[in-house]
Formats: sequence, structure tokens, C-alpha cells
Amino acid sequence: MDFKKIDLVTNRKGFTLIELMAVMVIMGVMVSVAIKKFDLLSDNASIIAIEAGIRELKLRESVTWFKIKLSDTGYTNDVDVYNAIDKNLGQGYIWNPGPDISGGRLHFKSQSVDLNRAPSTPNSPAFWL
Repeated sequence: MDFKKIDLVTNRKGFTLIELMAVMVIMGVMVSVAIKKFDLLSDNASIIAIEAGIRELKLRESVTWFKIKLSDTGYTNDVDVYNAIDKNLGQGYIWNPGPDISGGRLHFKSQSVDLNRAPSTPNSPAFWL
């Protein structure tokens, strides 16, 4: 009888525990890098949204000033212009203009910025900084 000896050491199929652990470590590093990139991307999007909100305030200020300037009554004072502006910037924005009309704090998600408003005059609309 000719029995063939089966070599169990060279006939293995599958992965060793060390190989599986190495793959898990590599995947963990990749996931942590991806999470950091996503977080950075989210912060950049919030910063861009804040800048867009400031541009929107500037545009609304100018349009309101021109409408008042071209109306029958014309420009009377800065307070009338400020009160006529639509202050709802949309979903996600929180604007706390404060008790006066000189600016306030604009928030969008994790970002916020202090705003300053140069008042309007009979010759030019207010400007947001």
C-alpha cells in the first residue's frame, strides 16, 4: 500500500492571525484619516457659508437702500434702511444683530464671525465688514 503523506503545513488555506491583524491596523489608519478629512471639509464648508451670508447681507443692504432711495419718500435715515432689510438668511444661519444696528454675530454650524456695519448715507448704502 502506497499511502501519500499529507503535508498539513504547506497545504494551508486562509490567512494567519498576524495577516488579519495587519489588515485591521491598516484599515483603522485609513478610517481615521478619512474622518479627519471629512471634519476639515465640513469646517471649510461652514466658513464658505459664513462668507456667503455676509455677501448676502451686503446685497440685501444695497438693494434695500436703492429701493428706499428710488421711492417717493427717498432716503431719510440709516435706521429706516436697516429696519427694511430681511434679516432671515435661511436655514442653518443664526444672526444676533444685538441691540443696535452696527453689526452683530453671524453663526453657521460650527463657525461664527463678528460683523461690523458701516452706516448708510444719502450717497451710499451701508457696508458689512
